[in-house]
Amino acid sequence: MTQDDRIKLEAGWKEALRDEFDKPYMQQLAAFLRREKAAGKVIFPPGPLIFNALNSTPLEQVKVVILGQDPYHGPGQAHGLCFSVQPGVAPPPSLQNIFKELKRDLNLPVPSHGYLQRWAEQGVLMLNTSLTVEQGLAGSHAKAGWQQFTDRVIEVVGECRPHLVFMLWGAHAQSKTRLIDPTRHLMLKSAHPSPLSAHRGFLGNGHFSRANQFLRQQGLEPIDWQLPDRV
Repeated sequence: MTQDDRIKLEAGWKEALRDEFDKPYMQQLAAFLRREKAAGKVIFPPGPLIFNALNSTPLEQVKVVILGQDPYHGPGQAHGLCFSVQPGVAPPPSLQNIFKELKRDLNLPVPSHGYLQRWAEQGVLMLNTSLTVEQGLAGSHAKAGWQQFTDRVIEVVGECRPHLVFMLWGAHAQSKTRLIDPTRHLMLKSAHPSPLSAHRGFLGNGHFSRANQFLRQQGLEPIDWQLPDRV
């Protein structure tokens, strides 16, 4: 993978991550993805949406970081934002629990869709730690090289932006605390919103109201977490 016009990347991120694209691990990752596609495997999200989290939330606009693990692996779901699904796709169980907590925490109506692009456009970086996955195989690209790249993304945003809110849900997201300076940023930790763990601390965590309280304290515009009824 080389840093050229074939990679559609928002200008601020492109400059900040320029050196990463020339490193051997990224060359190996690009070769891996080419081999997988040549073998007829279906990869999600579609190529133009792999970097959608970065393109939707410019570096200089990031206020909140939500960390997911890897993209949804069902047809038509993933579009490059963690926990979000494309319009017309029913919200998966983890996202349903996120909406339950928004209803409990901020009394927001539960939306009829799971398309979270509006959050991204307000400064919520919705980053999976692996940016691709093979259809039907959760975690299939977890060791392909993306972890090194997205660790660097976390470092860059933490260095470049003051007073961020990091929402770290579950053990995988919380393993990234080593990359985050707690003297500069607010880290909100809880169980994952998955149905397997949501009742062990995700539901009731108050992260959305706490994030907005922190942003206001920093003189920043809070996030409007309410999604439009239609997309």
